[in-house]
Amino acid sequence: MSTTTVLGQSSPNSPNRDQLDYHALNALLNLYNDEGMIQFDKDREAANQYFLQHVNQNTVYFHDLEEKLDYLVENRYYEPEVLAQYDFDFIKSLYKRAYAFKFRFHTFLGAYKYYTSYTLKTFDGNRYLERFEDRVAMTSLFLAEGDTAVAENLVDEIMGGRFQPATPTFLNAGKAQRGELVSCFLLRIEDNMESIGRSINSALQLSKRGGGVALLLSNIRESGAPIKHIENQSSGVIPVMKLLEDSFSYANQLGARQGAGAVYLNAHHPDIMRFLDTKRENADEKIRIKTLSLGVVVPDITFELARKNDDMYLFSPYDVERVFGKAFGDISISEHYWEMVEDDRIRKSKLNARDFFQTLAEIQFESGYPYILFEDTANRSNPIQGRINMSNLCSEILQVNTPSELNDDLSFETIGNDISCNLGSMNIALTMDSPDFTKTVETAIRGLTSVADQTSIDSVPSIREGNNNSHAIGLGQMNLHGYLGREHIHYGSEEGLDFTNAYFAAVMFAAIKASNTIARERGETFDSFATSEYASGAFFDRYDPADFAPKTDKVKALFDASTVHTPSAEDWAQLKADVMEHGIYNAYLQAVPPTGSISYINNSTASIHPIASKIEIRKEGKIGRVYYPAPHMDNENLEYFQDSYEIGYEKIIDTYAEATKYVDQGLSLTLFFRDDVTTRDINRAQIYAWRKGIKSLYYIRLRQMALAGTEVDGCVSCML
Repeated sequence: MSTTTVLGQSSPNSPNRDQLDYHALNALLNLYNDEGMIQFDKDREAANQYFLQHVNQNTVYFHDLEEKLDYLVENRYYEPEVLAQYDFDFIKSLYKRAYAFKFRFHTFLGAYKYYTSYTLKTFDGNRYLERFEDRVAMTSLFLAEGDTAVAENLVDEIMGGRFQPATPTFLNAGKAQRGELVSCFLLRIEDNMESIGRSINSALQLSKRGGGVALLLSNIRESGAPIKHIENQSSGVIPVMKLLEDSFSYANQLGARQGAGAVYLNAHHPDIMRFLDTKRENADEKIRIKTLSLGVVVPDITFELARKNDDMYLFSPYDVERVFGKAFGDISISEHYWEMVEDDRIRKSKLNARDFFQTLAEIQFESGYPYILFEDTANRSNPIQGRINMSNLCSEILQVNTPSELNDDLSFETIGNDISCNLGSMNIALTMDSPDFTKTVETAIRGLTSVADQTSIDSVPSIREGNNNSHAIGLGQMNLHGYLGREHIHYGSEEGLDFTNAYFAAVMFAAIKASNTIARERGETFDSFATSEYASGAFFDRYDPADFAPKTDKVKALFDASTVHTPSAEDWAQLKADVMEHGIYNAYLQAVPPTGSISYINNSTASIHPIASKIEIRKEGKIGRVYYPAPHMDNENLEYFQDSYEIGYEKIIDTYAEATKYVDQGLSLTLFFRDDVTTRDINRAQIYAWRKGIKSLYYIRLRQMALAGTEVDGCVSCML
């Protein structure tokens, strides 16, 4: 732990003048060697040289840990309250525990991402004050809240690469100058100016604290609707979108993370076509939305109408709320569609359902947007009483919200429940290697629960209320393709689907069991547990435990060789009894996010989708082009690392459908298409996803045709 270097001096290590710099070494990854092999070793050299040539030269060194922590506390880099929960001897032992792993970044990009985006720097941003081990130790101390056993477990799981907290948590935990630990927020807007104004303010408050914010627009009356009984007064949703876009561009988290927002609108809202037009390439600047993400909420009835080539009716939210006594977003359109069609009190217009889906595909073809939430699918699988009517910036958070009522001065008459969800992801490959799978999952659940417990955003009371009532978390997964490739299993194959089914069944069981354990310890459940399908046992009755276990010989062998446990019928029955008696602490437990930056530092393939390329090419700030090899890929197993465009959308959707059965929220699912794709192909993929029980779709990605002569001859990304 200690060094002989005094505070403020650089490391005595100096780079060899004849050695290629780390950027040049990393670039060799994209060229074959003389034997026609990918030069994976050059990327590992690049990571080592990055430390010698940059990190060590720009790190503040201390004589020992005590001097370091005293300096960081006294100079307001660390929160003293975190360290005050522990004896110094324990803190010292925890840091030694982290350093005993002798951690090394597997790739140059992993190291670069960590030191660029996560580690604690001096206030001028020029020098580093933490190594990876230091960030892990401080994060673990923070999340453990004084529990030494939990702190040790968190160090073991994070340093072991099995669990990685999401960016806001890993970036901010323990720092005195920080944003919030929560990844994303969801706000509903009601059909009044007070709610619109309050929501814009809330979006600003949440953005400056570091989270992405999604807002529900479905309740806002359409363009031309009356205001105070005067016809043709409402401007509809577009001006609200413009206000939100400007707000997000203004807000960021201490310059570390730009503000980011999304808006969701129901497909049967009268402004839906104007909403989609805001993302057209040739849209008028008065309505064009450049940076705000768009999502469309599509109920089952819309697909049924399109199948029959019928018109779809669009209903005035203003009238629906007057007739039904609740907001448009809280109504099941599929359930009440024909009732609303026949009700003369509700103004309506119509368009051809197939034309709607055609437009949807056109906009996705041009921009990648909108995201799609399959509303009825999400609600059928939701175990919590209430309605899911929107998602988040990455389309994986699916939770119930409730409305707030505001006074004229924008104070709350009634505080509703808006949504926040903190995330962290497990590395599937290393979790399969875990010495104790149940402990790995429980540690992750405890770490995420700590974020919920320690989060109180007073500036947005509806977010605070929702968090306090639900204790919602989102345990994610990453590195599925990396693991399958390592084990010589093709993504989307029979064995690949078999593994996905068994693994996610095991995670679901362990996660619910962990939340049940926390509820027992604390004598507390989430607020609406008594009315949930967990309390009635109906949630458990959805499943046949015979479906949990692997079926193929290869996958059976993988599970036999691991500590990962798929529950038996007896296990499932016992968990049902325990939950019905003692409850669970977290209303929501799982959500699979896209896992961008944390995948790189964890050496994982992103989320559970296939790789986009065997050698990924990224542009990273001032450094420019950087190359990243698919994790666990080597020169012997290349055939198992087909990219997303080669694999095709059917196998991706099939894989997500297996996982979706066991995830109580959503999974961020991107669809990849080759450059010869048509809008009809995109529509087919949407229908296929809906029929397979997918809850939401994230981006649409099209492979762009490479221009001749723009790549070096023999480069890996062209040749493989």
